[in-house]
Amino acid sequence: MIHTVSCQMGGKTLSIETGKLAKQANGSVLVSYGDTRVLVTVCASKTPKEGIDFFPLTVEYAERFYAAGKIPGSFHRREGRPTSEATLSARMIDRPIRPLFPEGFRCETQIVATIISLDTEADPDIAAAAGASAALHISDIPFNGPTGACRIGRVGGKFVINPTWKMLQGESDLEIIVTGTERAIMMVEGGAHQVPEEEVLDAVLTAHREIKKITDMIEDLRKKCGKEKREFVPAAVDPAIEKGVEAASKQKIAQALKTKEKQQRYALMDEAKSAAIEALVPQSLVDSDSNKAKAKEKEVKAVFENLQYKMMREMILTERVRIDGRDEKTVRGITVEAGVLPRAHGSALFTRGETQVMSVITLGTSDDEQIVDSLYENTMRRVMLHYNFPPYSVGETGRMGGQSRREIGHGALAERGVQAILPKYDAFPYTLRIVCETLESNGSSSMGSVCSASMALMDAGVPVPKPVAGIAMGLIKENDRISILTDILGDEDHLGDMDFKVAGTRDGVTAIQMDIKIEGVDEAIMRKALAQAREGRLHILDKMAAAIEQPRQELSKYAPRIQTISIPTDRIGEVIGPSGKNIKAIIAATGCKIDINDDGKINIASNDSGAAEKAIKLIRDTIAEVEVGTIYKGIVKKVVEFGAFVGVLPNQDGLLHISEIAHERVNDVQDYLKEGDEVEVKVIDVDRMGKVRLSRKVLLPLPEGHVPPASHSGGGGRGPSGGGRGGPAGGGRPRAHN
Repeated sequence: MIHTVSCQMGGKTLSIETGKLAKQANGSVLVSYGDTRVLVTVCASKTPKEGIDFFPLTVEYAERFYAAGKIPGSFHRREGRPTSEATLSARMIDRPIRPLFPEGFRCETQIVATIISLDTEADPDIAAAAGASAALHISDIPFNGPTGACRIGRVGGKFVINPTWKMLQGESDLEIIVTGTERAIMMVEGGAHQVPEEEVLDAVLTAHREIKKITDMIEDLRKKCGKEKREFVPAAVDPAIEKGVEAASKQKIAQALKTKEKQQRYALMDEAKSAAIEALVPQSLVDSDSNKAKAKEKEVKAVFENLQYKMMREMILTERVRIDGRDEKTVRGITVEAGVLPRAHGSALFTRGETQVMSVITLGTSDDEQIVDSLYENTMRRVMLHYNFPPYSVGETGRMGGQSRREIGHGALAERGVQAILPKYDAFPYTLRIVCETLESNGSSSMGSVCSASMALMDAGVPVPKPVAGIAMGLIKENDRISILTDILGDEDHLGDMDFKVAGTRDGVTAIQMDIKIEGVDEAIMRKALAQAREGRLHILDKMAAAIEQPRQELSKYAPRIQTISIPTDRIGEVIGPSGKNIKAIIAATGCKIDINDDGKINIASNDSGAAEKAIKLIRDTIAEVEVGTIYKGIVKKVVEFGAFVGVLPNQDGLLHISEIAHERVNDVQDYLKEGDEVEVKVIDVDRMGKVRLSRKVLLPLPEGHVPPASHSGGGGRGPSGGGRGGPAGGGRPRAHN
């Protein structure tokens, strides 16, 4: 049987239908929003996956180009690996629902959201997020939902629910995705143009009110057709093992938790774990029944990690002392350095505690822009931030190759953090590539990337108006006891309840990301976390100023120089020439990269300022108009019996008549001029047809005792005596000297 529910959201109808498509999945829905259609399915194995200690959930966001009536631009003309945008959408679905599965659930679970019809005025991300929650909620898979999602923008000072793609490209000064349950907020992700914290919070709360429409709708759908949830009982913990682990390792855990240095702390924690295993898994059991010994060792490890979790949280909530000895608001020690790489166009090193990120800037031309073939459009990307997280950054070995979902997500967050301060193309016509290399990681390398990228941009001479910094906040919450932590460590992220990252300038927020590991947070916690994050951000900005306070006045000598000129749009064709002949000749003559825009702006890029100036002159000469009285250095293009044609401009020749070559009588033009000669001439006339007459002799000094010769005829050929047509030698009216 087909069941459908719907609600109004952002001026459009959002509806969810089940019972028609993909009925063999545990849960399947078709979400409609405008003309957007997203098919979302969820499947989970019947039995737990053996040998793992995590929840094996995967979320796939499949963009089908047919949804937008397009054929993929790849060589094979079919969809390949997920785009960065698809990966970010999948992460957006995954992060808020993951904490809502029961602790200890180990059945392999997969959610697939397939975009099968795209309306660029109706957000497919929001439809997919609603579909994932609905498919889970009506299935037999245990899930403490439902959730809903909302994208919020602000145009003209007014909030817009699920703004259109075009609005987000230029009109909106913020873009934030909020996901939550009816009771609380689960995830926040987005960027803004230096918007104050209070206004960001107002946007989040406005979005959460819209989310309640979706959760109510999904609850209604479950009442109509929801399956009975499968029974799941977490594995019982043996009280004897709990007591044994506590007796063998509690004191050692306490010692480790008060050790500041990460690797030393991990070594002590490993010793504590080994002590618990040795105490509870005797060698005799290992020798007699290795399988039973492995099972018991696994149980001991789980109990040990739970004890570690409780002890760290209790230490913070009771003693108000963190792992490395800091209080709740203190930021770890910071060292900063700009200009660390001599050949890079810009670079900076940011170290905060045991987190270290080096950012490197490369300036390029329009030829270096990234081609983006997306569902929405085929376009070019001028700014690229690439985040790398090699295994050595946490002291481990591992496979290196393509980018992980985590690297793509962290890179996107850091890029949003600096995007708001980047100059417009008209003011700085460069392609920008920012690479953030994580060299050490122990807490928020993405926010370290924002800080180092901001300094590297200034080191490169990019005219950013102000620096940006980022900081990560944490949360420990046990009933009514709450502790909000500034600048969290990796362990505080892993064992805590919230990872809340905020980037911005002194004036406001540029990027925000919040992930919750419990069943949501309320307005009071968010308000306090935002205020505390601002304090930490201002502290970091002060530290960054010690390395660099404003952009360098000069670009690196290794960076291309781009000069911009403007020409009338109706003269663009002249600069390009037939089949690009003119512009190719200018490029060949100067070695410059030249980019001509439709609005008449031309960017000339070169490391050689002389070459750039030459290119500019050639371009200006190409569209210049010959003026009477102007002196030019021209090239003799052709010698004829009655004079020579001289190229005074790239697209303009003039006639240098034989009578205007010299003060004395010229009998043979080739005695004075040959093709390819450079000659200085003056324009003496341009007739109504645009024909140009030149003179060389007016620029030459008069010989002493000079008597002007009789003029040549204005026609061309002379008679045997050198006279004009049929006239006597030297006949005709003498010309006045110019």
